[in-house]
Amino acid sequence: MNIWIAIGVTVLGCYAVKLAGLMVPAGVLERPLVRRLAALVPVALLAALTAQQTFADGQALVLDARAAGLGAAAVALVLRAPFLVVVAA
Repeated sequence: MNIWIAIGVTVLGCYAVKLAGLMVPAGVLERPLVRRLAALVPVALLAALTAQQTFADGQALVLDARAAGLGAAAVALVLRAPFLVVVAA
């Protein structure tokens, strides 16, 4: 039963965040700082997710094949390889 309470709270929280986004006045969204932040936040979140998935195993910091794969992909990006080559690396 506790899991359903957590799911319900999560659903309500997601709905509240969506509703808050829709209620923001257009004038606020046109500010240069807000535009810059809106462009940078997704990149920062994806970078943090990539770092966490690559270098963490539970509570421990690990260096394994995932780190080597990320390094290979970074080298492919620096060499301006096609997208599919970067993904395959």
